[in-house]
Amino acid sequence: MQKTISTIFIAPTLNIPRKDKEENGYLNAYIKDKNREENYEDAVYLLYKPEDTFKFKKFLEMEKSRTSNFIEDYDYEGGFVVVVYKLNPKFKKDYSLIKQGAYSKTSNNFKKLFSRVLKIKTPNGLHRDELSLQFRIFEKTNDLVEFWEAKFGIEFTPDMEVWGGWNEEMETLDIEKVKQELNT
Repeated sequence: MQKTISTIFIAPTLNIPRKDKEENGYLNAYIKDKNREENYEDAVYLLYKPEDTFKFKKFLEMEKSRTSNFIEDYDYEGGFVVVVYKLNPKFKKDYSLIKQGAYSKTSNNFKKLFSRVLKIKTPNGLHRDELSLQFRIFEKTNDLVEFWEAKFGIEFTPDMEVWGGWNEEMETLDIEKVKQELNT
C-alpha cells in the first residue's frame, strides 16, 4: 500500500509511538474520509486493521488519556478502524505548506517533530543509522536530489522540491479502494 503524504508528514506530528502503531495494524493516514457525510476540519484520519481487538482497545484507551487531540474512532466492515485526531493549530501554516508541496519551507519547529536519524534493522539482525525520509525531503539532501535527477533525467534547481505534491484524492480515505488494494 502506497504511503500517503498524510502518513509521512502529518501523522508523525501526533507523537504516537511507532511501536504502538505497528503493533496495532496501522495502515495509512488521510486528511478526510470519502464515506463520511461530515469531515472534521484540521484533523487527520488514521486507518488501522488490528489483528488483536483486545490489544487495540487498550491502545485506544491509552490514546484517549495520552492526548486531548483524540476526536473519535469508528469501524468499517472487515476489521478496519479509523481513529480521528485534531491537528495541532500551532502548525496550521506548516500543514498548509505540506499541502502545497513546499516541504523545505516548513518551520524549524515543525521539522523538529521528525527524527533526523532512524535506526534501521538489517536482515542479519543488526542496526544501522539512516537519515529519515522527512529530513531528506526537508533538507533536499544530495542523495535524494541525485536519485530524482537520474530517475527523471532532469537537473534540479534550488527552488525545486524533492518530493511529489499533494493529491487530494490520494489523501482521502476510500475504504473500498483500500479493501481492493489489500484484497480483503
